[in-house]
Amino acid sequence: MNASIAVTGLRVVRDGTEALRGVSLEVFPGRVTGLLGPSGSGKTTLMRSIVGVQRVTAGEVEVLGRPAGAPPLRRLVGYMTQAPSVYADLTARENLRFFARVLRAPSGSVGRAVAAVSLEAHADQVVATLSGGERARVSLAVALLGEPDVLVLDEPTVGLDPVLRRDLWEMFRRLAASGATVLVSSHVMDEADRCDELVLLREGRLVAHETPGALRAETGAADLDAAFLTLIERGEAG
Repeated sequence: MNASIAVTGLRVVRDGTEALRGVSLEVFPGRVTGLLGPSGSGKTTLMRSIVGVQRVTAGEVEVLGRPAGAPPLRRLVGYMTQAPSVYADLTARENLRFFARVLRAPSGSVGRAVAAVSLEAHADQVVATLSGGERARVSLAVALLGEPDVLVLDEPTVGLDPVLRRDLWEMFRRLAASGATVLVSSHVMDEADRCDELVLLREGRLVAHETPGALRAETGAADLDAAFLTLIERGEAG
């Protein structure tokens, strides 16, 4: 199986600070890959690099065999930013219809996206009047338009209630089971066990890329939070 995302020696400098320091990794289809790490670890910078909207200093990023950001990828890669990236003066449904036209998404994709994020009750409400969690759901629905092969989600569950968080993770797993590549970032370690693989970042460096079970076995830790701390302490000691 070929990697759908291949990152080699990626280095990014932003505002004079090295945000990513020679990161290399591969992400494969059919899996939910969690991108974890504390705030400032480089998660968002890595995701921006993968979707092709980040200027890189060195290294290479390929998505589905093409350079990140290549025009043919626009319909194949869905991206949800950390801050809602929709028009506040339009309704949720109007936003989706607009982006569906831009992406030339299949007929019926708007309705499917609304249903996927449980937004039916607010679909015809102006985005400016929605809560933060509801706006996040609109952004996620936009990312789902066109049924992308690669889905890049920057902290999609922030501000959502536990039931909706559970439902969204079930949806991520269904998408992966259908053959999609799902890359989900979070700074909440209790979401790590929902992933097939984990990419752990700290201070712009790759700390680990393993399955949850392998991380526990390698560190001897009972939970993933403790495993992450063990890896950090080992790195500092070395």
